[in-house]
Amino acid sequence: MADIQRWKVSEPYIHLHCGLGEAPYYEESTQTLRFVDIVKEKLHTVDLRQGPSSHKIIDLDEAISTTAHIEGTEDELIVGAKKGYAYFNRSSGKLEYVKKVWDESDGQGKEERMRCNDGAVDRAGRYWVGTMNDPKVQAPTAEGVLFRLDPDLTLHRMIEQVSIPNGMGWTADDKKMFFTDSPTGNIFVYDFDLGRGTLSNRRVFFQYSDDDGGVPDGFAMDIEGNLWTAICGGGKVLKVSSEGKVVGVIEMPTRMISCPGFAGEDLFVTSAEEEEPEKYPDSVKYGGSLFRVKVGITGMPLHRFRRL
Repeated sequence: MADIQRWKVSEPYIHLHCGLGEAPYYEESTQTLRFVDIVKEKLHTVDLRQGPSSHKIIDLDEAISTTAHIEGTEDELIVGAKKGYAYFNRSSGKLEYVKKVWDESDGQGKEERMRCNDGAVDRAGRYWVGTMNDPKVQAPTAEGVLFRLDPDLTLHRMIEQVSIPNGMGWTADDKKMFFTDSPTGNIFVYDFDLGRGTLSNRRVFFQYSDDDGGVPDGFAMDIEGNLWTAICGGGKVLKVSSEGKVVGVIEMPTRMISCPGFAGEDLFVTSAEEEEPEKYPDSVKYGGSLFRVKVGITGMPLHRFRRL
């Protein structure tokens, strides 16, 4: 235990009341951080040069859960929304669906009871987005799917029977892909073929089991191959080595920690409102806030969607 790094965060970078803050994404060219509130259907931005006073909130037409840049443009983002993949115009704030993920073959009502959750773009410019039951409609079951959208806009179902898809990413050599299904407590690892975009040989990379409770949620990867995974319901972020061992712990002042993201050597961490306020009153004050902690290492580069 002596070799485990430890940090403690006592207050937010920005004190907010997000219903479900998610998907922190650092835009290096503008030194701007963005993140979403899935429940309240907001997009938040903050200029890190100016600090919290530059915080802005954009009202959305519907929930966005994950965002990515598109090669060749700064005007649009590609996002995971309620019904699938959409382009988001940053000037107008409007969404335009480019690929809805459900059709008649999925049965009646699936588009209504599902939504997108976490996502990431691989080095070949393909956008991987997981879907889950929309908690506004029903409790999560194992009917989620991890989708892959290719640059030519063809859609592929990569992993079926997912409950709550969360953190995903690739090793620096692109030979492995990590994928979190939160209720299982597992971060899985697959052999990854970059050229074909295929997965094989699933096994458990890291299994979270702790008396403090919670489940692994979103994660960010650093340049040394460590995964920094949020423990939602556990009030912490774990630094997990490339061997699947816990080598660092960030203690947070609220339980519902959702997703970390790097901006330089700072780790920004989103959170959600406390789900059990009467049981955990100390977690209520800062639930839904944005946090920052200097961790002394930078993140893996983020890739852009290669729209043809």
